[in-house]
Amino acid sequence: MAKPEGKVKKGGGTGRLYLAGCIFFGAGAVLQAAARLLTGFGEWYAVTVYPVITGTLGRLSGLFPFSLAEAGLYILVAGAAVQAVRLAVRRGYGWRQCAARIFLCISVLFFMYTACCGVNYYRRPFSDYLGYEMGKNKKEDLEALVGWLSQQVNDAYVEIDGDSFGELERLGRDGVAAMETLGKEYPQFAGFYPRPKPLIMSWILSVQQMCGVYSPFTVEANYNRDMTAYNIPHTICHELSHLRGFMREDEANFIGFLACIGSESAQYRYSGYLMGWIYAGNALVQEDWEAYIRCRNSLRPEVDRDLRDNTEFWNKYESRVSEVAEAVNDTYLRINSQSDGVKSYGRMVDLMLSWYRETAAKDMQ
Repeated sequence: MAKPEGKVKKGGGTGRLYLAGCIFFGAGAVLQAAARLLTGFGEWYAVTVYPVITGTLGRLSGLFPFSLAEAGLYILVAGAAVQAVRLAVRRGYGWRQCAARIFLCISVLFFMYTACCGVNYYRRPFSDYLGYEMGKNKKEDLEALVGWLSQQVNDAYVEIDGDSFGELERLGRDGVAAMETLGKEYPQFAGFYPRPKPLIMSWILSVQQMCGVYSPFTVEANYNRDMTAYNIPHTICHELSHLRGFMREDEANFIGFLACIGSESAQYRYSGYLMGWIYAGNALVQEDWEAYIRCRNSLRPEVDRDLRDNTEFWNKYESRVSEVAEAVNDTYLRINSQSDGVKSYGRMVDLMLSWYRETAAKDMQ
């Protein structure tokens, strides 16, 4: 007797889902292994393959005025809830296909993460291109840096002249322009930049004590719109630096600093100098409390108010959740061969000191 044509064997769809998942997972694993084991692969990938990704997927996601990563997160959560309800109603029937779908989803995300982010952790750090002599810093150098930054912060605040930080669309355009300007001095940052996007529900970042996040799944720079306004310009440049393949957080902070202080926007210059002051000032506290107080007292009252407002904002979100988020972030950095974990953020000060010694101090001579 002839069998009906087109009838699919039970379980065939599940097998195809697992096969597709294995392909994506295997491709991601190969890229991870190549980046970790083959000398020079990470740098080659970052300057040849990754720019194609940012120039295609980044342009596509940039067409949307909202964060695709945020929308995707909500869709993923909603889909998981619907699937859970379906399994409960059907008393577990179909769990094998559900497991196959989950495996495929995880595999695709792992591949996208690796292709759009993970490999770049193994490229040459930005500091290699600079040729700075690191590690020759003294307490006097740190105090001089903080004192110089104090003056720059005060001058930049005066230049703002009451202009508002509130226009997020304009801040986004200025951030792209700042990175493009930086690219004229450092060719590593030349190229296309999609629009940076604020999260609609920014409390998701606030409760994790985060200013912004780069989404490798959509090649987007996302930032926290609720935080104290002066944080936003530096955060935008920080996240956009990840789109050039520089994933190390300490270097992204420094790149954001350079982009901001070289911007034509007074808001960006103020943000860059003040963020630099905060990092260097925190280091100076550990070395010389009295010197720190002298520098802090030299700031304009309006600047000091911004610093206090920022502290109050983040204090509202200190909780067990933020502690867990920091622990997760620390583990994430270590997995990607940033062995110092969150302590690597302190290297921002070393980079600023070297830059100050090599650039800013010479300009003042």
